[in-house]
Amino acid sequence: MALVAGVDSSTQSCKVVVRDAESGELVREGRAPHPDGTEVDPSAWEAALRVAVADAGGLDDVAAVAVGGQQHGMVCLDEAGEVVRPALLWNDTRSADAARQLIADLGGGERGRTAWAEAVGLVPVASFTVTKLRWLADAEPEHAARTAAVCLPHDWLTWRLAGGLGLEALVTDRGDASGTGYWSPATGAYRDDLLELGTRGRRPRTPRVAAPSERVGEAAGAWSSASPVLGPGTGDNAAAALALDARPGDVVVSLGTSGVVSAVSTAPTADASGYVAGFADATGHFLPLVCTLNAARVLDATARLLGVDHAELSRLALSAPSGADGLVLVPYLEGERTPDRPLATGAVHGLTLRTATPAHLARAAVEGLLCGLADGLDALLAQGVAVERVLLVGGGARSEAVQQLAPGVLGRPVVVPVPGEYVADGAARQAAWALAGGGAPPAWPQPPARELDAAPVAGVRERYAQVRDLTDGVGEAPVTPAL
Repeated sequence: MALVAGVDSSTQSCKVVVRDAESGELVREGRAPHPDGTEVDPSAWEAALRVAVADAGGLDDVAAVAVGGQQHGMVCLDEAGEVVRPALLWNDTRSADAARQLIADLGGGERGRTAWAEAVGLVPVASFTVTKLRWLADAEPEHAARTAAVCLPHDWLTWRLAGGLGLEALVTDRGDASGTGYWSPATGAYRDDLLELGTRGRRPRTPRVAAPSERVGEAAGAWSSASPVLGPGTGDNAAAALALDARPGDVVVSLGTSGVVSAVSTAPTADASGYVAGFADATGHFLPLVCTLNAARVLDATARLLGVDHAELSRLALSAPSGADGLVLVPYLEGERTPDRPLATGAVHGLTLRTATPAHLARAAVEGLLCGLADGLDALLAQGVAVERVLLVGGGARSEAVQQLAPGVLGRPVVVPVPGEYVADGAARQAAWALAGGGAPPAWPQPPARELDAAPVAGVRERYAQVRDLTDGVGEAPVTPAL
């Protein structure tokens, strides 16, 4: 029985699953925490991976490994392969002004947004790597000058698994490359002109983009005595879609640290509004995606505010009336990416003597979270993306209130697979695919799922939209002219 391992190096932790390459059966698993913060020394990811691998029983009997990782981060390496500065994570918003500058550099306003969307399928926001490179060039020019190569979290971990042998060995995949802002899913090529725009004229080395099932090397002896094959790995959303065997017409709504609405598509998208990022997936298709900065942590924060656990938060939410009698929570607790309001804060509107109850606030929090995701679903539809079924996954999807309210707010039946480590599972499936040498991905059985349906709830989204639009421009800083 050949075994494969999949890694999920997420914002909050590292998970490792070991599965049977043919059947997909889970054999063992392990995990380790990551440090908090929006910038992290990448060595912490490697240390966590070592702990998680040990917790999962090691890799000495494993034939192939692949890494799924948090997207968009910026890992800068010098000529010797040493990390230049702590990596900026996707949810670090200090490059928000840089994003506005980059849009202005291509004409500004609608013209600039359209130029970016047509070039690389996305419009710069603080999450994307190209904006972090511009921030680095302006805020830390000495670090920018030392940067000989730039890569993403999963690229760096794959490189470290292979032994970190030279910058020329850096490798990535379509899924993760498509979130940088300087690689085009439509053409399958880097846009060096946009990379140079981000770096203010420098051209650091970028990872080679591997084919979906390519063998990109072997794990070094320090990781395993068996020299397992390395798959190219991918970004977390593409890995989850691969684990769920998402096909064209499927929409995956994921509630983790971020909220993600993504759909597998056979054609690339170019949304000049910036709502939909036109990413690639891990199989050769495309993955148009809408991402919010605020998802499961909205539930965490509300539970903490009310002094209850998540089970009680769900009970309270389900005990309140639909629409919470007009109480609305706009959950921009960490700024927001979609819509692009990085400096915005959360807002509660409609507070009265009647709605000043724990149940009303709990209901408003769950409905506000779901309304933001429903806006993302509408944005995909506006791009012509087919929506046939919605799959609800992620830590936040374990909430009973989220599950029960989602069909009504999203306006569609919802399928909730049993909780699982879908990013790590997708990476394991990719590893099995690379081990097999190509063809189609292995046909692993899909997890059991709960199917939920409900009529669309009148008034909830309309009321949310009214309050959401009150936050437009609140807390925003003017764009700083490009230097």
